[in-house]
Amino acid sequence: MPRQTKSYSPKSKKSYRESLKMINPHTAGIDIGSGEMWVCVPKKDTLEKNIKKFGSYTPDLIQLANWLSESKVNSVAMESTGIYWIPLYQILETRGFDVVLVNAHEVKNVSGRPKTDRFDCQWIQRLHSYGLLRASFRPEDNICRLRILTRHRKNLVEQSSLYILHMQKSLRLMNLVLDKVLSDITGETGMNIIHAILRGEYDPYTLAKYRNSRVRSTESEIIKALSGDYRKEEIFILKQAVASYEHVNNQIKKCDNEIEKLIAKIKVKTEKKQDKPKEVKIESKKFRNPTKGGFKGSNTKVSEYFQSIIGAEVTDINGIDVLGALTLISETGFDMSKWKTEKHFTSWLALAPNRKITGGKLLSSRTKKVKNRAKQVFKTAAVSLRNSDCYLGAFYRRMMRRADKKVAVTATARKIAIIYYNTLKYGRKFTELGADYYEKTYKERIKKNLAKRAISLGYKLVEIEQ
Repeated sequence: MPRQTKSYSPKSKKSYRESLKMINPHTAGIDIGSGEMWVCVPKKDTLEKNIKKFGSYTPDLIQLANWLSESKVNSVAMESTGIYWIPLYQILETRGFDVVLVNAHEVKNVSGRPKTDRFDCQWIQRLHSYGLLRASFRPEDNICRLRILTRHRKNLVEQSSLYILHMQKSLRLMNLVLDKVLSDITGETGMNIIHAILRGEYDPYTLAKYRNSRVRSTESEIIKALSGDYRKEEIFILKQAVASYEHVNNQIKKCDNEIEKLIAKIKVKTEKKQDKPKEVKIESKKFRNPTKGGFKGSNTKVSEYFQSIIGAEVTDINGIDVLGALTLISETGFDMSKWKTEKHFTSWLALAPNRKITGGKLLSSRTKKVKNRAKQVFKTAAVSLRNSDCYLGAFYRRMMRRADKKVAVTATARKIAIIYYNTLKYGRKFTELGADYYEKTYKERIKKNLAKRAISLGYKLVEIEQ
């Protein structure tokens, strides 16, 4: 007798379906690929098919948007990896659709369900109609434009550092150990010497005369470092590396000027949106000359733009310069209402503990591993305060003594992120209190805790006179 398989009764299936209520029936799901887009809309009697496949060309994307409008869809959920989703997202956003970009790691296949693009878009549409999908954060259009420029700038800086390595390699192969006598070969002295070598000057005594008075190495040490084997082919490679380095630096300057213009446009647009413009007292702040890799535009102008938009100066926060502020704003935007509290913000940055508890036991409280550029800015700012005589620097050193470097960096970065959140959301100005104030308040807090502990044990805490 053949074995009968156990099946669920229609009653149990019905009760399961009734337990989930459809929040929005007018939704669509899209599975995006590099060459084709699979779209699923709600089933209707008037539609012949509720699942269609479209190409990735612009006319195909416009046709896709038209089909969604005909199907009376108001919200669209899409899953994608890479950058293939951006053109379609922008087209749907301009058409007025509520677009939800879903993290591919969160939309996983149910075990046993066929894995095809057709079933994927249907699954996304079903989950979205029940409100089970969470949208990834994406700022408004102007901030997205700023983010594109800041990320491009970072790529240019990385290319610049690569050409510096090529320059060092060519010099080393000729036994010109310029990096031993100069802390930075792309500084004034280093570049003057390299340009003189490219012009055909190989005499170390003549080259050493380009030494700046601020260089710690003596002229005799530079002469020894420049007494090498000048080879024609290596000088040719050095010439190309220098030309590429200077070209990329010129591109960085142009990119910084474009960023400055875009910030000015954002300022004008935000002022137009406000019914009553904020009366902000703009303070002109002086900045040092930009360091290597620093922002090469007008730091003062960008600072004034930030003050007029936010109502406070972001670069007053310890560890954050103009370039760091630009990177943060390009990643988070000016609108902090996307996150209810600073705790939600630090959780999004993965700077808050990710507690995993099972059976009443804490398994782990480590932070999540996410690729977030804003998080990296906060951590870099925290590291820069290690030896600083400021409030946050004192906190960093205490956390170092208590735990280790990683914990200290994460904890300090979280504090900086909270200050940044309150600055943008409420326009609060950051006031530096100093390391002494932190040490004083920390000791007072310890005293209060010890006094409470002593009273609970039936004792009294008495201070010893010194």
